[in-house]
Amino acid sequence: MIVLGIETSCDETGIAFYHTEHGLLSHTLYSQIEIHNEYGGVVPELASRDHIRRVVPLIKQALKEANICLKEVDAIAYTQGPGLAGALLVGACIGSALAFALEIPVLNIHHLEGHLLSPLLSTPSPSFPFVALLVSGGHTQLIKVNSIGQYILLGETVDDAAGEAFDKTAKLLGLDYPGGRALAELAEQGQSGRFKLPRPMRYSGDFNFSFSGLKTAVSTLIKNHDITSQTCADIALAFQEAVIDILAEKSLSALMQSGLSQLVVAGGVGANIQLRKRLIRETTDIGATVYFPEFEFCTDNGAMIAFAGAMRLQQQEINYQQTMGSFTVRARWDLEML
Repeated sequence: MIVLGIETSCDETGIAFYHTEHGLLSHTLYSQIEIHNEYGGVVPELASRDHIRRVVPLIKQALKEANICLKEVDAIAYTQGPGLAGALLVGACIGSALAFALEIPVLNIHHLEGHLLSPLLSTPSPSFPFVALLVSGGHTQLIKVNSIGQYILLGETVDDAAGEAFDKTAKLLGLDYPGGRALAELAEQGQSGRFKLPRPMRYSGDFNFSFSGLKTAVSTLIKNHDITSQTCADIALAFQEAVIDILAEKSLSALMQSGLSQLVVAGGVGANIQLRKRLIRETTDIGATVYFPEFEFCTDNGAMIAFAGAMRLQQQEINYQQTMGSFTVRARWDLEML
């Protein structure tokens, strides 16, 4: 079966075609970074309008790259939520209209499920069950994944997500949006040990996270020091070290407590090189294995939605399909509701 995946939950328009026997046939992605950069964050109305402009040309491009035509598509999967309601409606409308016209199944995919399953697109890939660290601009969660659709939340952030904290801290340091990658690059020039930042909830005894206090601590450092380029780099490094300490320690603790030997890291912050190095080293030390998606699949993308749709379709999840001719979106959607 060939599944078309459509991702429009925030500020990336992602399209992909996945074949259940031959794997990923093609994927295209358009990022709206330039549009939102001058505002320092995503403007929902602008995001929605740009998705409308991009989604059909991207589908045509992906069809050409996959060397197939629409009549060969067996099902369509789109991101139903969570995300920006207006942006989600674009994918829902296009996906449902195409499915109605082609008379094929349409599947509503949970955005976070797409991220959780994205490492399965890589080789080698994990097998069920595993512990997943989902870490992005909107979410920071530890989840026990028993199988497709069987998710147990172990812990999550009580305030800012890790990626959100990266972006906010980068803004305090005068870096452009989105700031996560820029901050990580700046941290490479920093001197370790000059500044010491707190590790919120490090010893909380659970698997929850907190990152808003780090941002406040950085703000205090900036106010109390002459901000040179080196000072900015040193603060960036101190911040990154604090976030990685928290993520790594909680993830390893969840892995050992669950008795599992596989850790999956998904989401945009999963592209952070230092986080990857730390988790590879520490999982190896305890005889476990960590899996990451390819860098291109860390951010929002259509490939993970097409893949999740294919897995759902193969399981014949009839209840997961919407009524033909109608659609809705879920700006907020608890993963455990699946």
